[in-house]
Amino acid sequence: MADTLPDTLIRYAVEDGVAVFTIDDPPANTYTYEMMRDLDDAILRARFEDVHVIVIRGQGEKFFSAGANINMLRTSDPYFKYFFCLHANETLSRLEQTPKLVIGALNGHTVGGGLEIALACDIRIARKDAGKIGLPEVNLGVLPGTGGTQRLGRLLGKSKAIELMVEGRTFGFDEALELGLVNKIFEGDDETFHARIMEYARQFTPPHKASRAVGRIKRAVCSGVEVPFSEGLAIERELQQLLFQGDDAREGLAAYVERRAPEFSGR
Repeated sequence: MADTLPDTLIRYAVEDGVAVFTIDDPPANTYTYEMMRDLDDAILRARFEDVHVIVIRGQGEKFFSAGANINMLRTSDPYFKYFFCLHANETLSRLEQTPKLVIGALNGHTVGGGLEIALACDIRIARKDAGKIGLPEVNLGVLPGTGGTQRLGRLLGKSKAIELMVEGRTFGFDEALELGLVNKIFEGDDETFHARIMEYARQFTPPHKASRAVGRIKRAVCSGVEVPFSEGLAIERELQQLLFQGDDAREGLAAYVERRAPEFSGR
């Protein structure tokens, strides 16, 4: 099912329970307030549809996203820039808190705000030798202002995150893999990469996987790491109880006892 809206900057399609968001603002897929509005709409749409996994990629073969549109920032006033950043924070937080697995398919350069979008994804998979990655905002006299300072610090630790941001360098995906900034690297041209991404994503959809359990694992981690340990355990218990009330938990336990492969329904 493909999106038919002609003017959207986020193309939306669903295939086998996987929603694909394509950042489509050539030549570098930079983002603006309008694009963030479209991304927000796509996130909400996927929440309400029969979607189990979200994949985010860039249009074309050169860029996932080069980040915020510099001309937009240069020509807008500080008042606009503040609320642009606020809305981007809200949008990426909504993506991060959506109880569906989100895979960032880094098919090209992923720098600045492009990396900030990727950091809000649960798993980042890069195409081998397809581009550079990093947060070079310091070279513009600013900081990564749509979640980069917070998410990178939580992902890599305070010292390494500060080092990467104050140096402002960009680097290859192989180094990003070593750092833990990306989870995997897939080889091949863009078409092959997308096919492998979809194959990977489909393993988290019914009947292969209990997608509600996948989503609640995500919610337990994302919410739990932000609160004291005892409160994180409480979140975990409540999410577990919700799963115990669902069909997939009954199916999974029955399949284990009966020594057969489970057939999950996503309920």
